[in-house]
Amino acid sequence: MPWTVCDTMSQRREFVMLARAEGANISELCRRFGISRRVGYKWLVRYAAEGVAGLADRSRRPRGSPGQTPEAVETRVLELREAHPAWGGRKLRRRLLDLGAERVPVPSTITEILRRHGRLDEAEGDKHKAFTRFEHAAPNDLWQMDFKGHFATQAGRCHPLTVLDDHSRYALALAACANERGATVQAQLTARFRRYGLPRRMLMDNGGPWGHDPEHPFTPLTVWLLRLGVGVSHGRPYHPQTQGKDERFHRTLAAEVLRYERFRDLAHAQRRFDAWREVYNHERPHEALGLAVPASRYTVSPQAFPETPPAIEYAPGLAVRKVADKGWISYRGRAFKLPKAFKGYPVALRPTPRDGELEVLFCSHVIARIDLRAPRDHGLADPHGRRQGQGGRQVGAKEFQ
Repeated sequence: MPWTVCDTMSQRREFVMLARAEGANISELCRRFGISRRVGYKWLVRYAAEGVAGLADRSRRPRGSPGQTPEAVETRVLELREAHPAWGGRKLRRRLLDLGAERVPVPSTITEILRRHGRLDEAEGDKHKAFTRFEHAAPNDLWQMDFKGHFATQAGRCHPLTVLDDHSRYALALAACANERGATVQAQLTARFRRYGLPRRMLMDNGGPWGHDPEHPFTPLTVWLLRLGVGVSHGRPYHPQTQGKDERFHRTLAAEVLRYERFRDLAHAQRRFDAWREVYNHERPHEALGLAVPASRYTVSPQAFPETPPAIEYAPGLAVRKVADKGWISYRGRAFKLPKAFKGYPVALRPTPRDGELEVLFCSHVIARIDLRAPRDHGLADPHGRRQGQGGRQVGAKEFQ
């Protein structure tokens, strides 16, 4: 639907900042913002000519248009990748500079060009990533999500839900929620997925609506994310540094907003959050970004949110089982227990190189392993091969791809 009067300027500003990012898909961005391409390009042209003032409701003659990566540049990147299929964005960029190319994209843009044209093997790339690193290489590689400590309003408690892009520090969500339930988080994420697309992976802590403790390693929320193709990672228990960027965002929110405000209700808090998020993303210099603003490094994901989840299908030859009540599946006359959150879904069993061991797949994600050689009460392991205890108790893995 078209933009409403109350948030016209902030909506137009966010649209323009995202659309001006290098490699942005303007047609897809217009669809996500609910406007036509004609309207989207009109605001881009006005911003290019007059800045923020050009986004106000007045008639101006367009005098410019934003640029995108030229087709010839993309062709040259792909040709060089064809000659050197193991090279990544940094190596390709340096070689193009050495060859005297006039316009050379930054490494993250080159990586996006390769991904868009199907030249990246994501599974192979994951094998060569360090266990920890300071910053993910490209926008939407990882989103960090957490609840800021709740506080009182005059009408009840407010639970701020925050979602931050790891690469750019772009604040994708700052939502004033009434609770911390899985359904509340899913509704907030659905709204963000529709606008910004799907990330490759999300990082969250332990417990609450996202689960991951020995008794409940998965929840309906994380199963929903996996079905969408979004990987799920959990921080180490009692180790908030794993989500350091989101924790830092929380401190900034507390220092610049919460310490000065007393909110009447959730609607009042949300209006204040929306105004501050715009400043944080588009105006506030970020020291970790060399005093650039997060919007200067963020582009929306090319992976659009599917309104109807795709059908779950598995490769021919795999044994498929439907997860029964309380998480049980059967195979070769034996029963194995999976997390209850998978109840009603089909899973597949795939042999591993280890004799007698099978991977349990949900969509493309390994959620457990079965050891047919183990005693009947010790046959199920987590995705990293660790044994479970008596009765099939889960021991949870750090990451589910």
